Amino acid sequence: MQVIFDKSVKGRTGVSLPVNDVANDIKIPGDYLRASPLNLCELSELDVVRHFTELSTKNYGVDTNFYPLGSCTMKYNPKVCEKIAGFKGFSDIHPMYTLLDGGAQFTQGSLKVIHDLESLLCEITAMDAFTLQPMAGSHGEHTGMMLIAAYHRQKGNEKNEVLIPDEAHGTNPSSAAAAGYSVKSIPTDPATGLLNIEKLKEAISEKTAAIMMTNPNTLGLFNPQIKEIADIAHSYDAQLYYDGANLNAIMGKFRPGEGGFDVVHLNLHKTFATPHGGGGPGAGPVGVKKHLEPFLPVSRVIKKGDNAFELSDDYPSSIGKVTPFFGNFLVSLKAYVYILMMGGEGLKKVSEQAVLSANYIMHSLKDYYDVAYLKTCMHECVLTAKRQMEHGVSALDIAKSLIDRGFHPPTIYFPLIVKEAMMIEPTETESKETIDAFINAMIEIAKETQNNPLSLFDAPVSAPLGRLNETKAAKEMDVACL
Repeated sequence: MQVIFDKSVKGRTGVSLPVNDVANDIKIPGDYLRASPLNLCELSELDVVRHFTELSTKNYGVDTNFYPLGSCTMKYNPKVCEKIAGFKGFSDIHPMYTLLDGGAQFTQGSLKVIHDLESLLCEITAMDAFTLQPMAGSHGEHTGMMLIAAYHRQKGNEKNEVLIPDEAHGTNPSSAAAAGYSVKSIPTDPATGLLNIEKLKEAISEKTAAIMMTNPNTLGLFNPQIKEIADIAHSYDAQLYYDGANLNAIMGKFRPGEGGFDVVHLNLHKTFATPHGGGGPGAGPVGVKKHLEPFLPVSRVIKKGDNAFELSDDYPSSIGKVTPFFGNFLVSLKAYVYILMMGGEGLKKVSEQAVLSANYIMHSLKDYYDVAYLKTCMHECVLTAKRQMEHGVSALDIAKSLIDRGFHPPTIYFPLIVKEAMMIEPTETESKETIDAFINAMIEIAKETQNNPLSLFDAPVSAPLGRLNETKAAKEMDVACL
């Protein structure tokens, strides 16, 4: 497969620019002028169209195939959400309108979406207030930790550490560190796959600002002791932070605020109908309990007595803005449409189906692969390739072999505490036929591991590119066009 620069033919062009007839007396200093021609492709329009159209047919996405990435919720999203986000009244509106005198009258519909979505997210999570400003889950995490830091500063608390389970998403310690805290890892109980509460009790102290958790955790397991953990945190005036990346598993079943969480971030682009992947766009709204509400970012949307909406910056304890204007507004709009379309019962059914699909996969494959924790899982299950390693076949080999069978590989080697981990999340949108085809492919690979393991080491052989030297690619990255 050629890159587009390989197809360039000197002198060929696909554009015809008009002669510049605008007088220009501006002289650019020589230091800023190129010493050599700009290295651009020279191709006809047809060559360019065919090149990128061909590339598009090689793309893999949820619109074309099953995408079982654990902990990422790569599910199909209704096209009606995209259509409504494309309405000109939303897509063409300029955020500067809100800063003009009387500009709010031209943005009432958009302000209503923001206000009402915040209210819906409060209902779903049992939080008291939300901000839609954060533009990604990791951004939401950082915002949440900034809110916690502001809370402790105002109270005069001298706290400098955050406790995080060893199976947590990698952004958790990063967000805590970015907010100025040191991080202490709390081990998972190997018998249960859940946070070791005795180790937590040993680690927590007056220096602890927060405990960051995901429930269900990255092993796909729900922690029923969450109230006890919340009580332990609050006894030291530490805040309990909820990483909402796995919300797809619990909608209508468990509300984080009722479990004792003080702060929650959500990944709208995972749970509520925006295609996830390719670098974005995302949205990571943050919800808080009442005692943290004064610290939320401004501006906030306020509903007046006449049912009109206005913006308010009258929050002296606010941490300020964390993004220009209102974050990725159209992502929030799609989430708003999705929630209204599904309703409470629909969201509950989403989680029920996601959990059913994950357990179906786990039990269908337990005779062929080791399972990290063979107990009822939530939206994802974690298998391991320990059994296959006896034949020299790793989780990476299995992942590459799935590509030859038409499936995107699941997440591998995470959580880090599980050797040769394969984390599989089917989501609720996949049919039984699709899930069965994936299961059969995994069984086929397990049998081939025993009968002909050498055949797996060269996979994938059917993809446009074979197996790359990933270590070399990371250490000797070259993205320059020569």
